Amino acid sequence: MPRDIAGEFYKRAGHKLALLYGEHQAGILIDELISLLQHHVAQERDCRLQRWDERDVILITYGDSIVEAEKAPLQSLNGFLNRYLSGLVSTIHLLPFFPYSSDDGFSVIDYTTVNPDFGDWNDIERIGEGFDLMIDLVINHVSRESLWFIDFINQKPPACYYFWEVDPVVDLSEVVRPRKNNLLTPVHTHRGVRYVWSTFSEDQIDVNFGNPNVLREFVRILLLYLSRGGRFIRLDAIAFLWKKLGTSCINLPETHEIVKILRIIMELVAPSSVLLTETNVPKEQNRSYFGDGDEAHMIYHFSLAPLLLHALHHGCSDVLNEWAKISFDAPPGCTYLNFTASHDGIGLRPAEGLLSPDEVDSLIDMMRQFGGFVSMKANPDGQDSPYEINITYFDALKGTVRGVDQWQVPRFLCSQTILLGLRGIPALYIQSLLASSNHLAGVEKSGRLRSINRKQWDLAEIENLIESPGTPNEIVFNELKRLLAIRQQQQVFHPDAEQTIIDFGSNFFAFTRVNRNHSQQVVSISNLTDQPQVLPLPDSLSDDQWFDLIREVDVADIRIAFQPYQTMWLRKM
Repeated sequence: MPRDIAGEFYKRAGHKLALLYGEHQAGILIDELISLLQHHVAQERDCRLQRWDERDVILITYGDSIVEAEKAPLQSLNGFLNRYLSGLVSTIHLLPFFPYSSDDGFSVIDYTTVNPDFGDWNDIERIGEGFDLMIDLVINHVSRESLWFIDFINQKPPACYYFWEVDPVVDLSEVVRPRKNNLLTPVHTHRGVRYVWSTFSEDQIDVNFGNPNVLREFVRILLLYLSRGGRFIRLDAIAFLWKKLGTSCINLPETHEIVKILRIIMELVAPSSVLLTETNVPKEQNRSYFGDGDEAHMIYHFSLAPLLLHALHHGCSDVLNEWAKISFDAPPGCTYLNFTASHDGIGLRPAEGLLSPDEVDSLIDMMRQFGGFVSMKANPDGQDSPYEINITYFDALKGTVRGVDQWQVPRFLCSQTILLGLRGIPALYIQSLLASSNHLAGVEKSGRLRSINRKQWDLAEIENLIESPGTPNEIVFNELKRLLAIRQQQQVFHPDAEQTIIDFGSNFFAFTRVNRNHSQQVVSISNLTDQPQVLPLPDSLSDDQWFDLIREVDVADIRIAFQPYQTMWLRKM
């Protein structure tokens, strides 16, 4: 930790702030930010020697995904986590647990308090005693019920200047939209009706980072989350942060400068903390948030989810192979968060340029057959196009292009085993861990398509399912736990260990992981089909002795037999 916080911050961030706000405003802001940082450093106890290793696995969950009568949901969740996942999962990504007005937490009313329906900060910190915490910094927008926006309505400084007010006659046709709603929301204020920028919904009002006071407010919030045990900070919807009329208002250079500044702050006050950007955009745009190794420590691998579905639906690895060969490189000190499911849907923008329009249409048709829905977005040309698929990943794999079949459980486990082996840090969504089916009752109740993958489980109900032998929930839950235990014992699964894709033909998806520091090698091979397959090992592999970590058996035959959807992790003896 640098002793001279003021000097280090000025040296690394001063010119960036001047670029954004001008020399005079930047000078004032720097002094204010340094004061905040120095106060935080006086309290910080950050002693982790490395940012990540092979034991890092993230579980994504809402604070109220597990509930029981007469108990705060965060307490029920903590009990479940400690009983079933202690030592197997390293980090809990607690989706927004603050008071909110809509969008299941992403319309934040108060960033500094815990939703009393969930519990309190003590409950958050108790979870943090057994696990690292990932906390969302919902940085692009606030709830229209927030005190900041109420001050906007009442024209009370300074928050009345925290929002984007735009004349509705201004041409905004170039703005890239992730939703179909109107970009500008009319609001009745003390000055009459004003139109404010609202990228996602009329209840989620975008803040104006062109005002340096907004950055100061969010740095204060960031430091609060770090002080409360947050080691991973997720920047929600960061790509839309900075607005400039006459542009697409997505991925602007100023947005990247804000990300760099936040990383500098985190590295100064909490050196082992991790900054994660959430940018559900095509591959190259997403990767740009690594910068030159000076922006996000970690970015989402959004393309994995749709491409893995495509491979398992068709029993063909061709597209997945070509993408994976060129998509896992990262600057030093950076890595990917690999996931197949989260609280959101399965993004289709990350499949752009990877799947043809016909292949995307085929995927959408299958998801509808399997009980899913499709959310749309508005395009600059006035047309709508598919934005994401809303379905649980478990039900997304209940069949193939030929329809529903009996292979749902092994096919789903194949997808998750591939996920756990890839270079980067794996993240499991709690609904995937529990093998949740489509929550159609939730969609009907809320009127929101994303509710299909946000079931709230009664603790007694889910414990009965995962402890009853032979249920899909029990099979998936316990097999994933077993795989997690195997994985964390293998240093070859360190997020930075080398990875090479191997082409064993369309029926298989295979890759090697190599940890040269420990002279270890594992070859992961998955049968993507519903038919038994025999794979003759090439000469480069057949001369060695192998041990299958998953089945815990030696593999002596150079012709390996695979059951449908079986994966082997072959460790070099």
